[in-house]
Amino acid sequence: MGNSDLRSLASISEIPFSELEGSVVAVDAHNWLYRYLTTTVKWTNDEIYTTESGDEVANLIGVVQGLPKFFEHDMVPIFVFDGGVTELKDDEVERRREQRRDAEKQLEEAKERGDSVAAARLEARTQRLTDVIQTTTRELFDILDVPYVEAPAEGEAQAAYMNRIGDVDYVGSEDYDTLLFGAPRTLRQITSKGNPELMDLDKTLTKHDITYEQLVDVGILCGTDFNDGVRGIGPKTAIKLITAHGDLFSVLEARGKHVPHADRIRELFFNPPVTDNYEIETAITPDVAAARTYVTEQWEIDASEVARGFERIESSIVQTGLDNWG
Repeated sequence: MGNSDLRSLASISEIPFSELEGSVVAVDAHNWLYRYLTTTVKWTNDEIYTTESGDEVANLIGVVQGLPKFFEHDMVPIFVFDGGVTELKDDEVERRREQRRDAEKQLEEAKERGDSVAAARLEARTQRLTDVIQTTTRELFDILDVPYVEAPAEGEAQAAYMNRIGDVDYVGSEDYDTLLFGAPRTLRQITSKGNPELMDLDKTLTKHDITYEQLVDVGILCGTDFNDGVRGIGPKTAIKLITAHGDLFSVLEARGKHVPHADRIRELFFNPPVTDNYEIETAITPDVAAARTYVTEQWEIDASEVARGFERIESSIVQTGLDNWG
């Protein structure tokens, strides 16, 4: 998860969906999937999304429930999937694994004592994007003609790059690290009720009278997915120190502090691995009938669980002229 300390620094404002009509959004696919996956698991009996062979495909329910939000507001989503994880993120990955192992232990204990409420909450915390979830999500996107991109590394870095060069209008992510990857405009809370939030990079820089490079240095001082923050330095202090000393290394020298691999972390934000091997196709033609068959027959999801989602997708095609986008 991105550095939430950045929220107190970022320029964030509510934006009505009416201003987003006709826009193209590069969505951090893993971030988006986790939101719907955990919600589905928390509120749905696991028998509903588990096949006879034991595969859990709650993601299919989540995808069908989540896509209409884009279609109904005449927005084109382009999902960006993570590629390889940089070695600098090893500690963060291990921390998340440890949290998942702890949640799994608590889950078993909750089941043993018959605490269904705690079990449902913990079930959501133990979710991970399995190979089955990865594959079936892409296959469902293919059937619904929803475009997606395979990033060489961090999905949010790829999405930010696509936004920065003007191939998409916005990045869609709940992570604040999109700022550090240089995304000009990020939409948050697309999965929530009500209007989303717009996080604006230029307005953030102007607000604090700093450069993009200095913002990255502020983020590193506070902590990112690739490093722990410097003890005793919060977001406001980080801004003051960077403004006073100019850059990260001057601050560290003045404070007698050290951030392991600081130069590599900065470079990862400034020049992350990205690809131009993608096409922006906005004229899409979802095959809803085939998608319904795929979800309910091939993957054994109860039709009633996805009926409303598919109805909304079909309705949005008619209302917005979805297959005429372009």
